[in-house]
Amino acid sequence: MKEQITPYLSFDGNAKQALEFYKEVLGAEVTGVQTFGEADYPTPPEANDRVMHAQLKKGNISLMFSDTFPGQSTVVGNNITLTLEPESEEEIQHLFDALRKNGKPLNELEDTFWGAKYARVQDQFGIIWELNYQKS
Repeated sequence: MKEQITPYLSFDGNAKQALEFYKEVLGAEVTGVQTFGEADYPTPPEANDRVMHAQLKKGNISLMFSDTFPGQSTVVGNNITLTLEPESEEEIQHLFDALRKNGKPLNELEDTFWGAKYARVQDQFGIIWELNYQKS
């Protein structure tokens, strides 16, 4: 088994927009996108442009994306958060600013009792991110 966990993010028809957003925020690379229309099985026309599977990578960071099939729904919840551990104050500030654009901070970026700069942000797609820069 690979020693990693890859978050799989589901969207209701806007996975392509989310993929581009996270690509810009993280400075990552899209390593593949397949739509339902490209799949080797029949799909209704309204599913053709929806993302069946996509992946984004940067170094050891990997995120997978998909749209739900028409008729299925996604529920934005708080049972999954994604944690990023930037390596500088500049990097955590950039991530905080980028993720809160059209989203909302849940905890402002601030120094913590555990010696880190930390924030929680819900982005424009409802995904909750924890940002933790551990100062030396």
